[in-house]
Amino acid sequence: MTTIEAPAPAQPKRKTLYRGDPGMWSWALHRITGVTLFFFLFAHVLDTALVRVNPDTYDHAIELYKNPVVALMEMGLVVAVLFHALNGVRVILVDFWSQGPRFQKQMLWIVLAIWVLVSAAGVGRQFFYLLTEH
Repeated sequence: MTTIEAPAPAQPKRKTLYRGDPGMWSWALHRITGVTLFFFLFAHVLDTALVRVNPDTYDHAIELYKNPVVALMEMGLVVAVLFHALNGVRVILVDFWSQGPRFQKQMLWIVLAIWVLVSAAGVGRQFFYLLTEH
């Protein structure tokens, strides 16, 4: 009499929310850029308010911003603003256009292409000013 061996138990699949879809990256990056912009605007309002409190302190703060590290942060800000704005238009279209959900992946790739082109132009211009400023 032959015995039938039971198949080896399959390895359990890892349960994770991430599925690797570009839409998931878009969702995450939209939230990250939104939080980044919130904190930038908060800091911007505070440092601008310094002009009313103490103009000398405001002038000192503005002088501190004139360095290459802050210039690189400004370039990152431009990239974040552009992605957040362009992806926001895509989200609006997905939500309010009857064909939006059907074309959301195509719109994501269009947004990414426009984002790369416009970001490259904006950051390139900022690099030009950074290098010619001295």
